[in-house]
Order: sequence, then structure tokens, then C-alpha cells
Amino acid sequence: MIGTLLNVAGILIGVLAGRFTRPFSEARQQNLKIYLGVFTTVVGLRLTWEGLNGSFGQIAKQLGIVLLALTLGRLAGRGLHLQKAMNRLGQMAKRNLESAQAGRKKSANEGLMTGALLFCAAPLAVIGSVLDGLDHHYQPLLLKAVIDGLAAMAFVPMFGWGVLLAVIPLAAWQCGLTLGAQALGPLLEEHGLLGSVHATGGLLIFCVALIIFGLKKIELGDYLPALAVAPLLTWLWK
Repeated sequence: MIGTLLNVAGILIGVLAGRFTRPFSEARQQNLKIYLGVFTTVVGLRLTWEGLNGSFGQIAKQLGIVLLALTLGRLAGRGLHLQKAMNRLGQMAKRNLESAQAGRKKSANEGLMTGALLFCAAPLAVIGSVLDGLDHHYQPLLLKAVIDGLAAMAFVPMFGWGVLLAVIPLAAWQCGLTLGAQALGPLLEEHGLLGSVHATGGLLIFCVALIIFGLKKIELGDYLPALAVAPLLTWLWK
């Protein structure tokens, strides 16, 4: 659960920075965006490469399974309306932010709700927690820690210390996912299925980089079932 601890620490640092420092300039924000995008690209492609092994033919087969898993996972996600549900949560948080910016009286409870909605509803929370639990890959949640920390820094002037309370539901949600993945890890490893999850998760994280750079709008939430579909397809095609 190192990843979730880093995520909580990132939010704490963001809250302290928002309370005691000036907001970042636009130039610095652009630089941070570039650094985040590059880091996300490296993490995503590295995880994908680690999940592929064997001869060229075997790698091609594994990559084909991953791409099929992403396709089927997206169909399942759209059927379950995962991205739409995440969008609704995001809209609730957006309304809280707009009310705060309009000067309406804010409360710690609103800070907690807004932070929890944004921090917990992010697809990266699921991807990172699963990878952290399966094989201690904490880098995706380290990336999320930076993103959430920057968001917390922006929220503090509007909601005060209430934003910090959002780490409680965040820790509960992500630790639950991590523990669940840890329980499944030995079974997946025994049957040689971990690589497919790593490769699929890596490509999803690479999609986060495309979103950060503004190159493509991807409904990432709908692809989350691919993390379960990939090992199933790998097992069926063995």
C-alpha cells in the first residue's frame, strides 16, 4: 500500500503548499504539465513492456490479447456506464467549486465532499491501486499523488483545511482495492496471468499521458474492465 501512502502524502503537501505559498504561475503550470506527461508516458510504456515477454511471436500474441481486452473492456464499461457515473461525480464536485468561487459560504464538509469526489472517482485510483496490490508497482499512484496534490493546492483557498479530510475516504477506497488485488495476486502469478494485467494497465496509464498533453480525449473509465478481461483472455488462449 505504498502507493496510497504516497497519494495521501501528496495531498497533505498540496494542502500545506496551498495554505502557505502563492499559486503557481501559468508558465510553471505548463512546465509541470510537461513533466507529468513525460513521467506518465515512461511509466505506462515501461509497465507495458514488463508485461510482454518471450519470442517475437509470443509478444505479438500477448499484445493482441491486450488490445482485444481493451476493446471488450470498453464495451463492458460502456454497458455499465462507468465513465458516465464518474462524470456525474465530477459534475457534483464542479458545482461545489463553482459555488465556492461565487463567494458562497464554504464549510469543511464541502471541502471533504469535493476532494473525495475528485480524488476517488479518478480512473487512475483504480488502475494504480490494482497494480500496487498485484506487484507493488507504486509509480501510477505516485503520479496520482502529484495530480491530487496540485488539485488540493488549488482547493485550499476555497475550502480551507476541509480538503485534507478527503484523504480518509481516499485511503479507505484505494487500500480496499489494493488488498483485493493482493489477495488475487498469487492466483494470477501461479497461472502466469500477471503480465497481461501489467501490459493492460500500462497502456491505460499511457492513455493518461495523452489526456495530460491534450492530444486525445479518452473515456478512460469505460476501459477499466479490461484489467479483468485481460487475464481471462490470456487464460482462455493458453
